[in-house]
Amino acid sequence: MCGIFGIYSKDDNYHVSQDVYDGLITLQHRGHDACGICTFDKRFHLKKGKGFVRDVFDNRNMRRLKGPVGIGHIRYATVGSNGVEDAQPFITHAPYGIAMAHNGNLTNYTALKKELRKKDLREIDSGCDVEVILAVFAEELLKHKNTGSIQSQVFKAVQGVFKRCKGAYSVVGFIAGKGMFGFRDPYGIRPMVFGSRGKGVKKDYVFASESIMFNMMDIDYIEDVPPGSCIFIDEKRKVHTKQVAPGRHHPCIFEYIYFARPDSIENNISVYKARLRMGEMLARRIKSMDEDLKIDVVIPAPSTSNTAALACAHDLEVKYREGLVKNHFVGRTFIMPGQGKREKNVKYKLNPQPLEIKRKNILLIDDSIVRGTTSKQIIAMLRKAGAKKVYFAIASPPVIAPCPYGIDMPTFNELIASKKSIKQIEKHIGADLLIYQTLDDLEEAVWVKKAKFKKFCTGCLSRKYPTPEVNLSTLKRIEKERIEEKKIC
Repeated sequence: MCGIFGIYSKDDNYHVSQDVYDGLITLQHRGHDACGICTFDKRFHLKKGKGFVRDVFDNRNMRRLKGPVGIGHIRYATVGSNGVEDAQPFITHAPYGIAMAHNGNLTNYTALKKELRKKDLREIDSGCDVEVILAVFAEELLKHKNTGSIQSQVFKAVQGVFKRCKGAYSVVGFIAGKGMFGFRDPYGIRPMVFGSRGKGVKKDYVFASESIMFNMMDIDYIEDVPPGSCIFIDEKRKVHTKQVAPGRHHPCIFEYIYFARPDSIENNISVYKARLRMGEMLARRIKSMDEDLKIDVVIPAPSTSNTAALACAHDLEVKYREGLVKNHFVGRTFIMPGQGKREKNVKYKLNPQPLEIKRKNILLIDDSIVRGTTSKQIIAMLRKAGAKKVYFAIASPPVIAPCPYGIDMPTFNELIASKKSIKQIEKHIGADLLIYQTLDDLEEAVWVKKAKFKKFCTGCLSRKYPTPEVNLSTLKRIEKERIEEKKIC
């Protein structure tokens, strides 16, 4: 679950590197592992490295990133941490020269990598999916390079990508001397927005994973890139759009539960409003239960659950308190590579406030339970701080299956709900009562009438996946590849 940003300035003498940097800073929540920026004037300029945006880029390398077009990437490692060679963007020098970055995951990565080596004579040096997408795109573009306009060539190349690359992906890229493009897989699982800046005929154009930087950077929202479509901006800054493949929109519901920032609008749905409704649904569920819980205070496991907890407390007419104080200089534990690092960082990330906890029955609210590591430690903290009882309510249903589309929950064995019942999880994490949101209530909370789709991707919650190639056999294969990759890392 990475973050991508691309901008094409209307002014050929303008350098966009600061804009790309600013865009990546606002997307930092989508990954902490690595980042990169590629710009172009008469040649490509590339800088990428391990760590946070603020640590990778300094004044010296920012000055080197010249040109009116740039793409940037925030990496969230789904298969361990493979070093800077897997950081994006990637560049290939034929045809024309192409730079590319993506968010998502290919379900046929290994097979396609072998096919590219054998059939297309293209070597893939990294373990990164976008290098495969880039190789396929370049091969398809080369195949159509003398067939009509450049936009026609690009659309045919994207059509070829859709035929060969299975899974979930949103892609932004630039073709040297030709223009910028963005496309989204036919199922629209991973998010992508398109906007413009400025007035008149010529404008700056922007692609991004989320809309959060649009207000900060005075960018006007145009649309969420439709699934199965490609948008191409040529050298004269003329926009060309084509529905390359039939779209069957199934956006990832986990974006609204955890990944996206609350101030984002994704697929025409406010993440903040969706999380408020999740809290209201939880309150409705708790009210319908037979147990008389006698809740003294509602406390969120900060900070993605704050909004749901606030709405839940309001509807239950119970005090809302921030009983756990978050250290914002520690990264998001769920997206950290490695279980040991997650466990260590929970202790650094949260600190209890005993005055809000001691001798009280607490309703603790979190957005999800994936591995159970954080939940167990938080409940232990509350107990140590003097809580009488800890009831634990989750704004999402149990995570029971891997995600093959780019979220770091790729093996059944890592998911506590795939092997334990709710009562067993309750005992394992030390809660007096564990309450999950139902899938129906979650979908009702997130979906709104103005959204241009009917179904979400809920594979990790339902074991029902939107793309036809994903089944139990696929998941087992990806799990095996994941385990082998971890041994290498």
